[in-house]
Amino acid sequence: MLNNQVVLLLLVFAFLQVSLSLAAESQIMQPRVPANKLAAAQALTSPLADSPEIVEKGKALYNGKGTCFNCHGKSGEGDGPVAAGLDPSPRNFHNQDFWRHRTEGEVFWAIKNGLSGTGMIGFDGQLTDEEIWAIIQYLRSFK
Repeated sequence: MLNNQVVLLLLVFAFLQVSLSLAAESQIMQPRVPANKLAAAQALTSPLADSPEIVEKGKALYNGKGTCFNCHGKSGEGDGPVAAGLDPSPRNFHNQDFWRHRTEGEVFWAIKNGLSGTGMIGFDGQLTDEEIWAIIQYLRSFK
C-alpha cells in the first residue's frame, strides 16, 4: 500500500515539474514587446563591436548601475534577491530558447522601455543606449 502511495506521489511530482517547464517555455515563445512596437524592436541591432572589453563593461553595469542582478541574479539565471516576489519570473539568460526566440533588439527595447505586466521597469534616462547594448553583450555571454 505504501509503495503505491509513493509511486503516485512521484508521478504527481513529475507531472508538476513537466507542467512548470512547459509554462516557462510558453512564456519564452510570447513576445513581451507590444505588438505595435515589435517590428521596430526586432529591427534594432547593436552598434557596438563584439569584444571582451564591451562584455566587461556590460558586466560592471549589470552588477552596478543597471542593478540587473537584483532580479536576474549574479549568474543571470533569474534568481536574484527579489526574484521570488515577481510574477512572471525574471528571465533566465542561460536558457537557450530565450536567445532562439528573442532578438537583441527586443532585449534592448525591454531594458529601455520596460515590459508591462512584468517586474521589468524601463531604464530610459538611467542607462544610455550604449550602456544598454553593453549589458546585452554581457547577457549574451551567458548563453
